Amino acid sequence: MVDKGDTLFLLVSAALVLLMTPALAVFYGGLVRRKNVLSVVIQSLIMISIVTLEWIYVGYSLSFGPDLHGIIGSLKHFALRDISFSPSPNYASTVPEPAFMIYQCMFAVITPALITGAFAERVRFRAFALFSLLWALLVYNPLCHWIWGGGWLASLGTLDFAGGLVVHASCGMAALVMALVVGARRGAKQEPFIPHNLPLTVIGTGLLWFGWFGFNAGSALAVNNTAIQAFINTHTAAATAMLFWVLVEW
Repeated sequence: MVDKGDTLFLLVSAALVLLMTPALAVFYGGLVRRKNVLSVVIQSLIMISIVTLEWIYVGYSLSFGPDLHGIIGSLKHFALRDISFSPSPNYASTVPEPAFMIYQCMFAVITPALITGAFAERVRFRAFALFSLLWALLVYNPLCHWIWGGGWLASLGTLDFAGGLVVHASCGMAALVMALVVGARRGAKQEPFIPHNLPLTVIGTGLLWFGWFGFNAGSALAVNNTAIQAFINTHTAAATAMLFWVLVEW
C-alpha cells in the first residue's frame, strides 16, 4: 500500500541527492587551477545527463530487474517498461516503484561524478564521457544488482544500507585505478599546485553536507526510526570530522 508521507520523503531525498552532484562540481571546481575550472565543473554536471538516460533505458532494469543467475538483472524493464505506480514489495513496500527508481537514479548519477576528482585536469571531455557511460553500464549496474537487486552477494547476506559498497567502494577503487593509469598532471613537480578558489570549495562542502541527509536518511525508504537515526548519525559524523580537522590544522 502506498504511503503518501513515505513517497514525499523519498522524492525530497532524491532531490537532495541530486543536489550533491552540482555541489561536487563546485567542490572540485574550487580545488583546481583557474584555467581548468569550467572543464572540471562540466565533467561533474554532465553525469546528470549521461547516467540518467543510461539508468532510465537500461540501468534500472539491469540493477533491479528480474535476477539472471545472481549476476545481473534482465531487460524486462527496458526504458521503464512494465513499471507501474504500485509499490515494489522486493525493494520499497510503501512507495510507488517509479519513486524508488528515481531515488536510485540519483545514486547512480553521483557515483561516477565522485571519480572525477582522481583525474581532474588530465582527461579529455570525450574520453571522460565515454568512460562514465561504460563504467555505469559495466561496473555500477552489476554491482548494484549483486547487493541491492537480489544478486549473489545479497544471497550471502551482504548488507549495504546507504552505498558503502555500491557507491563508495566502487568509485574509490575506480578513482585509484584511474589515478594510477593517467598519472600526475603535467608540471606537477616543477610548479606548485595552488587551488584557485577555496571559498568555492567550502560552499561545495556545505551543499554536500546538506545533500547527505537525503543520501543516508533517505536510504531508509520510509519515514521511520531508521531514517531518524541515519539523519542524526550523518550530522554527528560530519560535525565531528569538521572539529577534528580544525584541531589538526590548527
